Amino acid sequence: MTAASAGLAPYAAHETAGKGRRIEETPPAYRGEYQRDRDRIIHSTAFRRLVYKTQVFVNHEGDLYRTRLTHSLEVAQIARTAARALRINEPLVEAISLAHDLGHTPFGHAGQDALNACMRDFGGFEHNLQSLRVVDELEEKYADFSGLNLTFETREGILKHCSLRNARELGDIGRRFLERRQPGLEAQLVNIADAIAYNNHDVDDGYRAGLLDVELLRQEPLFGEHYRHVQEAYPGLDDRKLIYEVIRRMIGHVVGDLIATSSRNIQALGPESIEDVRAAPEPVIAFSEDVLEQHLSLKQFLRDNLYRHPQVRAMNEETQQLLEDLFAQYMTDPEQMGEAFSKQAESVAEPVRARVVADYIAGMTDRFAYAEHKRLN
Repeated sequence: MTAASAGLAPYAAHETAGKGRRIEETPPAYRGEYQRDRDRIIHSTAFRRLVYKTQVFVNHEGDLYRTRLTHSLEVAQIARTAARALRINEPLVEAISLAHDLGHTPFGHAGQDALNACMRDFGGFEHNLQSLRVVDELEEKYADFSGLNLTFETREGILKHCSLRNARELGDIGRRFLERRQPGLEAQLVNIADAIAYNNHDVDDGYRAGLLDVELLRQEPLFGEHYRHVQEAYPGLDDRKLIYEVIRRMIGHVVGDLIATSSRNIQALGPESIEDVRAAPEPVIAFSEDVLEQHLSLKQFLRDNLYRHPQVRAMNEETQQLLEDLFAQYMTDPEQMGEAFSKQAESVAEPVRARVVADYIAGMTDRFAYAEHKRLN
C-alpha cells in the first residue's frame, strides 16, 4: 500500500488502480498523483481568473459577495470533510472541487446562457464541458503537452453532466454517460458539495445584498428550524451574527446527513472496488429523503426570490446583451481578440471560429468583459 492509499476504503479511488493520464509522465517524487493535479489546477491561469468571476452578483457590485474562487474553496472545504469521514480520496476530492468551475463564463449562469445562445448553431456551450476543455487543451504551461494533463479520475469529476452527442466525441471520459454508469464516489461527493455551497452561501450573499427577506426565509424548513434554535440559544444576538450562525448550522446539518446517509448506502451496496461503485444503479453519495426535500425547497426559494429578483434579472439582462455584442463583434472581426485567439480564428470555417470566440469570451473575467465591451463600442 502506498502512502497515498493509506487509510482509504477499498471502494475509494486508489492511485495505483487509477486510469492514469492521457500522456504518461514520470511519477511525482514527494506527492501523490491527485495532489499533483490539485497543484496544477491552483497554478493555472483559469484558476486565478476565478477571483474576478462572480456567482450571482457582478464583480463591481461589492467586495462582500462570493466569487467563483471563494465558491470553489468552500466546495473543497465541505467535500474534504465528508471525504475524510467516508474514507475516500481527499486529495482527489480537493482537485475536482477546485477545477469544477474553471470553464465558467463571466457573469455567472446568465453569461453561460448568453454564450450558449450565441453558440446554438455551432454545438452550444456548457460550462462543464468547457472546464474539461480548459484542463485538456486551453491551458498552455507545459512543454510536453497542451492543457494540464490531469488524471482520468479528476477529469471524470469535472465532467458532471454531458449530452449523449457530446459524450460520443469525448472517448473514454464520456463513456459512462453512454453506458449509464456512475462516476467514482469522489466525483459524486463534489457534485453534492457544490449544491450545498450554492444553497447556503447564496442565502448569505442574498441577505447581505438586502434582497432576501428573513421572515420569508423563516418559512423554509431548513432555515426556519435552525433560526429558532439560534434565537433560543442566543436571545438578542445581532442580525449579522445570527444569520451567520444559522447558515453555519445549516451546513453542519446537511453535511452530517450526507455523511450518515452515504455511509448507509455504501454499507448496503457493499462495494469492494471503485468499479463496483461505477456499476451501481444510482449514485451512492446522497441525502436522506427528508434533508433532500429541505435542500430542494431552499433551492426553489432562492430561484424564486434571489435569482429572479428584479435587481438580479436587470443585471443579468444587461450582461447577457454585453456578451452577445462581444460574440458578434469577434465573429465579424477576430483580430479584436488577443493575438493567440485571433490567429486561431484566421481562415477557418465558421463553426471553428465560433468555438475560438467562445473560448476567448469564457475565459474573461467580469471586469475584462466590461472593459472589452467599452473598448469596442
